[in-house]
Amino acid sequence: MKTETVTYAADGLTMKGELYWDETKAGPRPGVLVFPEAFGLGEHAKSRARRLAEHGYVALAGDLHGDGKVFTSLPDIMPTIMALRDEPARIRARAKGALDVLAARPEVDAARIASIGFCFGGTMSLELARSGADIVAVTGFHSGLETKAPAEDAKAIKAKILVCIGADDPGIPLEQRAAFEQEMKGGGVDWRLHVYGRVVHSFTNPDADKVGMPDFARYDGSADRRSWGEMLALFDEAFA
Repeated sequence: MKTETVTYAADGLTMKGELYWDETKAGPRPGVLVFPEAFGLGEHAKSRARRLAEHGYVALAGDLHGDGKVFTSLPDIMPTIMALRDEPARIRARAKGALDVLAARPEVDAARIASIGFCFGGTMSLELARSGADIVAVTGFHSGLETKAPAEDAKAIKAKILVCIGADDPGIPLEQRAAFEQEMKGGGVDWRLHVYGRVVHSFTNPDADKVGMPDFARYDGSADRRSWGEMLALFDEAFA
């Protein structure tokens, strides 16, 4: 497995991502952007990028905050995240910077790129799609679904959309799910939404339990495995 630290510019910041690919494979292959949870690029997203590379893709684990910065607590990160939510153009710029650098790699087939993300990283992937970016698939894991101009931006989406969330995630209430459904329908998007019973936020991250808020964030192995399999099935379809 080949690993390379990739530096790129986005939203006025210097971003530092981690690129993974199997150097024994010849020729361009599909690429996948992997955006982390709100805290920043940590081991969770990097491990998922490695798994994707083992599956045959070129995967870039993208930076969220610049210089590879990682926050360590919710009180520290929330002001930054709330400010970004009010400015989707900045979210999209950060995602687009990663897309551009991945698409330029000689190992990557630029016509077959997908984007996935966890928590706020899922929001980034959705906002990248809403920007009209040339990506073929998006998967958001326990990602926020709200956006500023749903009726307008959904019409620009070219990607197939998959969102996987917990039915009991307090951060994604029923009305947000209903609004997302209407957004996707109104935009004529090829979309799917998987909801897992008895599951809350951060269900893909084994370290979620360390937060000590089990009613909000808790790992769920079954939902993790199912959602990952559904993502791979989407890729088989979108990359064909």
